[in-house]
Amino acid sequence: MEVRNQTSVTEFLLSGLVDDPSLNYLFFLIFLLMYLITLLGNISMITLICCSSKLRNPMYFFLCHLSFSDVCYSSVITPKILSNMVSKRMVISFQGCAAQLFFFALFVGAECFLVTVMAYDRYVAICYPLLYVMIMSRDLQLKLVGMAYSGGLITSIIHTSCTFRLSFCNSNKVNHLYCDIPPLLKLSCTNTSMSELFMFLLSSILGTFSLLIILISYGNIISSILKIKSSDGRLKAFSTCSSHLLVVILFFGTAIFVYIRPISSHSIQTDKVISLFYTVVIPLLNPIIYSLRNIQVRSAFMNIMSKAFYS
Repeated sequence: MEVRNQTSVTEFLLSGLVDDPSLNYLFFLIFLLMYLITLLGNISMITLICCSSKLRNPMYFFLCHLSFSDVCYSSVITPKILSNMVSKRMVISFQGCAAQLFFFALFVGAECFLVTVMAYDRYVAICYPLLYVMIMSRDLQLKLVGMAYSGGLITSIIHTSCTFRLSFCNSNKVNHLYCDIPPLLKLSCTNTSMSELFMFLLSSILGTFSLLIILISYGNIISSILKIKSSDGRLKAFSTCSSHLLVVILFFGTAIFVYIRPISSHSIQTDKVISLFYTVVIPLLNPIIYSLRNIQVRSAFMNIMSKAFYS
């Protein structure tokens, strides 16, 4: 009987999105199409940035890594969701669950820091245009990207270790589409209050730090744009950061709703829907937002396509 301080669970059963098998197959086709579009859009964006000489400035370097993190964290989650939608036994091993949470937290954390870095990049580009190339040197770009991935790695290690140091001996049914922190904490048969508090504080501090940098950056950006006398100049300056601003709203809006609130306030079905938006929809939208709202990206794409056509 005294085995409560040991992990007796060797695998987890993941719940589906809906109970109706016919709807599961329909959702499978929808999410498969969305995942393929996500891969196509983000890999195309990475290829375009690497191949086009027009997209050599720091913003597109960061955008390339944003697309890479989108591909990675979407691929950590979506294939398992797709297999669960058509599987009769939706199971994941204990080690597989820990690995899924680790890599998901790694790339989501990296994306959080990358979005923050991109806000600083837009601040320098608009507020100090003549010094932009000198300030955002290649060395600084590499350091900022390295810090983003390092920050994602550190937060991933902390979140994963805090979650899987707990005992799971009451139930192995994760009422979620993938291994995420809130549903896993609900399964633990040990006291999770310290883990919840620590992870909540960590997420709040990092989220507040990132949002503070973004808000300060955009406060200065707006101030600089309002000082521009011509309306065309103001519109052109705003257009250079409007895509990033939309990505910030989508990313941080869903992240705050999912993670920066007490575990007891989580609704299972609501969390499933928000998590699908977070893991499936946002990685799909990012390359679309940047390609449709960015003249340079569209121009570089048309240039490469025309060269391929004529060759």
